Amino acid sequence: MAAEKILIVEDEQPIREMIAFHLSRAGYTTLEACDCREARRLIADDLPSLALIDWMLPDMSGLELTRMLKRDKDYEDLAIIMLTARALERDKVAGLEGGADDYITKPFSPRELVARIQAVLRRAGKSGDELVSAGVLEIDAAGHRVRANGTEIKLGPTEYRLLHFLMTHPDRVYSRSQLLDRVWGANVYVEERTVDVHVRRLRKALNNAQADDYIQTVRGSGYRFSSGGA
Repeated sequence: MAAEKILIVEDEQPIREMIAFHLSRAGYTTLEACDCREARRLIADDLPSLALIDWMLPDMSGLELTRMLKRDKDYEDLAIIMLTARALERDKVAGLEGGADDYITKPFSPRELVARIQAVLRRAGKSGDELVSAGVLEIDAAGHRVRANGTEIKLGPTEYRLLHFLMTHPDRVYSRSQLLDRVWGANVYVEERTVDVHVRRLRKALNNAQADDYIQTVRGSGYRFSSGGA
């Protein structure tokens, strides 16, 4: 199983390196960012399982970054733990209300940090070795990867969520509105044709693996996933 990725957003290099060392020993792959701009680039390029975000950062606060990520439909499911020296109750409340899944005050022990990460990943449903397979496709949910015949396929976050949902609910037809609710979220107001755009992108990504026909259009009804062919 691929190691889960943890993004460390911390501007103090010694602290960042200390955290990365202990997380690597615990079996995680780490990504490191010294500010919010670098963090957003890493999240977009290589979506991690969880982000550890310091409150005080040079370009914007970690709280602002957390709120920004939680407003973005592509990253709202990203698990976030805030790491900060701000220990007042009102700061903890602000962090949790801003979208953080947990809040750890400095100084902290590496063992506690690892335990809290494991707890948050369990609650988020991102811990474990869940593998979903159908035909030539395999989704490694823990590693957030899709493979076809063992070769990794690069998907955007929305296409990944769409494929994961359809693969875990095979041979069942879902209307565009149902897919919007299940994949994008019930409180998101976007046009139904948005689904068609992402289905086209997903099929294009699956084309080289000759798995694009797994995503089937059911005229007048919607879409379904079936590895048995069109």
